[in-house]
Amino acid sequence: MALTATLIPGDGIGPGITAATIRILEAAGAPFEWDQQLAGVSATEHGLDPLPAATLESIESRRIALKGPLTTPIGSGFRSINVALRKHFDLYANVRPAKTILPDARYPGLDLVIVRENTEGLYAGIEHFIGMDKDPKAVAESVMLITRYGSDRIVRFAFEYALQHGRERVTLVHKANILKCTQGLFLEVGRHVAEEYADRIDYDERIVDATAMQLVLDPYQFDVIVTENMFGDILSDEVAGLIGGLGFAPGANLGTDAAIFEAVHGSAPDIAGLGIANPSSLLLAAGLMLDHMGERVLADRVRTALSETLHEGSVLTGDLGGDASTEEFASAVIERL
Repeated sequence: MALTATLIPGDGIGPGITAATIRILEAAGAPFEWDQQLAGVSATEHGLDPLPAATLESIESRRIALKGPLTTPIGSGFRSINVALRKHFDLYANVRPAKTILPDARYPGLDLVIVRENTEGLYAGIEHFIGMDKDPKAVAESVMLITRYGSDRIVRFAFEYALQHGRERVTLVHKANILKCTQGLFLEVGRHVAEEYADRIDYDERIVDATAMQLVLDPYQFDVIVTENMFGDILSDEVAGLIGGLGFAPGANLGTDAAIFEAVHGSAPDIAGLGIANPSSLLLAAGLMLDHMGERVLADRVRTALSETLHEGSVLTGDLGGDASTEEFASAVIERL
């Protein structure tokens, strides 16, 4: 049966790496029927809103989307189109796996996952200025929104993820030693949820700054990390650095009624249109999408072909020390399917 999904190529290098990813998926035998839609700068260039109604309707209908990197147009009214998508579809769980696939990596065999709360915290965008002494921007204030409901569902998601994926430990990361109310509530809820899984999944908790250090010193001690929005944003980029950078970092944004899979790096406008971008992040995101849709065999074929291409090392893009184009790299992956 055909798999239906929304496809958002994105901006900058997005269309190039999206085309390469679709070629690989087709060669792997993934039976997708894509509904291609626009967002970001590419949408405004066609006279549309940065987040067109047709794009939202497509995702609402199909409930699955693969998305290239987007650029939020200046003055568009959106802080971030990515954040707007997460809020619109209540994609409360951001899953960022970090698994070593590069040869000669600094941390060979690393395999950990960040589960990040995706809708609350400081990124909820509740902020304002307070005027004083004729200065309308004398004070800037931002609210860290942490709810019991939001904390419960993201920690519970992390434990269920651990169970479903054969993981052994969940580490809750917080700053409750300083932020007694917001982070204290997150920690309190986390401990309560952990008790329900005590006979199945190990649990520990760490302060965020200590976690950041330990991830560099010995990342192998971690398995699944669950944390709030901003801490998760920072730590997930850190662990991407441990495996070679954002070019190998896929992301899954999951909610009850929809899921959006994405390359987490930017749109790189400086190399847009040159055909030299590395499509690995989006290809790995497509693998996560196939996993989500119950097509694990197809997903593993794609990941294995990518890994073999990287280890063979004769056809690599410039960021990997080679001189291959995006299309040449995609062709090399297809040869190894």
